[in-house]
Amino acid sequence: MSTSGTTTSTPPERESIVQPPDRTPLPALFLVFLRLGLTSFGGPIAHLAYYREAFVVKRRWLDERGYADLVALCQFLPGPASSQVSFAVGILRGGLPGGLLAWLAFTGPSALLLIAFAWGLAESSQGAGWLHGLKLIAVAVVAQAVWGMARNLCPDRERATIAGIAAVALVLWQTNLTQIAIIVLGAAAGALLLRDKAPTPGPAVLFPIGRRTAWTALVLFVVLLVGLPLFGSAQPTLLSVADAFYRTGALVFGGGHVVLPLLQTEVVGPGWLTPDAFLAGYGAAQAVPGPLFTFAGYLGMVVAPNGAALTPPLLTALVAVVAIFLPGLLLVVGTLPFWNDLRNEPHAQAVLLGVNAAVVGLLGAALYDPIWISAVRGPLDFAIALTAFLALQVWKAPVWAVVGAAALAGWVLL
Repeated sequence: MSTSGTTTSTPPERESIVQPPDRTPLPALFLVFLRLGLTSFGGPIAHLAYYREAFVVKRRWLDERGYADLVALCQFLPGPASSQVSFAVGILRGGLPGGLLAWLAFTGPSALLLIAFAWGLAESSQGAGWLHGLKLIAVAVVAQAVWGMARNLCPDRERATIAGIAAVALVLWQTNLTQIAIIVLGAAAGALLLRDKAPTPGPAVLFPIGRRTAWTALVLFVVLLVGLPLFGSAQPTLLSVADAFYRTGALVFGGGHVVLPLLQTEVVGPGWLTPDAFLAGYGAAQAVPGPLFTFAGYLGMVVAPNGAALTPPLLTALVAVVAIFLPGLLLVVGTLPFWNDLRNEPHAQAVLLGVNAAVVGLLGAALYDPIWISAVRGPLDFAIALTAFLALQVWKAPVWAVVGAAALAGWVLL
């Protein structure tokens, strides 16, 4: 009798592991992420919206639940959450080489633009209008994501309440720890309130990474975090730059703007950079697509104690970019092989339901601040943002076309 029960339960478990039928060719994978790297304006929350459209809606590489769970995992890990999601999707479609190509394609454009800005090649006095248009497209993209994710991830009163409380909390208390606290409280609320709503174990996604590779990545993460400070110094050398940026990437949760205070402490505090130079680069970082962590490229180019830049500055910039992203990428490699076991445990499913609802709240809060309040300044801005939202949501227009139209509208009208 018990043998019969075992035989009936085992096949569904095996069938639940679903590998993509065909791995995406690496050149095609690179182009998918390069397009995102060239057009993903609006910061990390907007990036998650672009990804959802590209990977869930358009290409169906993940289902809605799998994507939300992957976002929740990356929100839990230190590092740039949106870049970690793209890295994980690249691994899913092309193994570790696919993950590295996805990271390179997504981060490369913004890193190169900010390095060029540091060289003085990207400054433009005519750009305010089209940059404002790009902020308005971020309003439309994030509104579309809130709409879609809320319908799928907050279908009942409990989860809608978790999302609402998360949004209110983040709007009222915008501190570095608020986002982490919201995710932890969302997990606790899920464990307490959503145990009866946890779905049956769904299809798992088999990431092509072995557990030995995962443990190697986790050990390397700790070794670098502990070992690099032993070779640092008060003055920036390549090793001390690598230490400062690696430590920043390893200790920041949620990514995005949360990284700025830590970076300021690392490069302005010891006198590697003036506050004015730091803020000039931060302003430039708002104008480029891709992850805000590529701000490290600008900082690596201009760190100059006592007015003397490191030689060669381009190498310093590349070290800074790799160092700030590396800890987050190592943690993704170290956790993905255990992800399916975690998400298919009934108690863990309830926790993830709560986290997913909290993430919807975070997305809603970000739609208001900083995206809405920094972009929508009057009726004309509202009209452009609403038109872009309708083009995306109702007319299913390509994102790149709406991005271009919004930028052009901002340039012409503003």
